[in-house]
Amino acid sequence: MANRERIGVNRLVVGAHYGTLDFLAQRVTAVIMAIYTVVIIGGILFSSELNFETWRGLFSFTVGSLPLGQLLATLFFLSLSWHAWIGVRDIWMDYVKPAGLRLFLQVLTLLWLVASVVFFAKIIWSL
Repeated sequence: MANRERIGVNRLVVGAHYGTLDFLAQRVTAVIMAIYTVVIIGGILFSSELNFETWRGLFSFTVGSLPLGQLLATLFFLSLSWHAWIGVRDIWMDYVKPAGLRLFLQVLTLLWLVASVVFFAKIIWSL
């Protein structure tokens, strides 16, 4: 009993900080998505009419030769994908106990997210 108490009291608790990067990534991606959402809503609210050309103009906005609309949309979607990966991965790790099933679900999640990013890129960069 004395050994057990001594270990608990004298133990240096610094941890490996495995969750710190994920915590920061979730916060940074959330801020990026929030700012982009406000910009898009502002663009929609301040447009004279809402039709396909206006919608396309939001995404094909350029500064010089830099396709700023497409770059910002891509940054948003990559942030969304990373945010979703961290959240869903944590759900699988917390609630799916069999390691094989958990790995299978994580691989399916990754494949789905990568396919979504590729599909998004195909759409947004074809404007």
